Amino acid sequence: MAVKKILSFAIIAIFSLGVFNFALAQNTSGSYNFAQDTGLNNTSAAAGYNSNGKTIYTYITQIITVVLSLVGVFFLGFTIYAGIVWMTAQGNEEKAGKAKEMIVESIIGIIIVMAAYAISYFVLKATSGSLK
Repeated sequence: MAVKKILSFAIIAIFSLGVFNFALAQNTSGSYNFAQDTGLNNTSAAAGYNSNGKTIYTYITQIITVVLSLVGVFFLGFTIYAGIVWMTAQGNEEKAGKAKEMIVESIIGIIIVMAAYAISYFVLKATSGSLK
């Protein structure tokens, strides 16, 4: 019974994806090329300036984002591991207590990572002059 429901849902989903057209946000008729350079980019290139938009702030932001993302994934994995330890404690109070401590520590770590990201985002935006 459940297999039949899943199979019918899958068939309906596949056919419905083929029937409907997706609404695209750009004009594909070729009347306007949104990817063309603006006049400001052309002028700055003619003046000898690098107008690719990459600044030191961009690189620092990317590095901080990657590092904090990896640390956040580590704490998420730590939380999942602690949950598994808690589920497999099988009534052992010492093991369950350690798992609870690990969960609390990992949640505190996730909160610290989120706060560090928010602070670094604000500081980099404020110092780059693009805070609006």
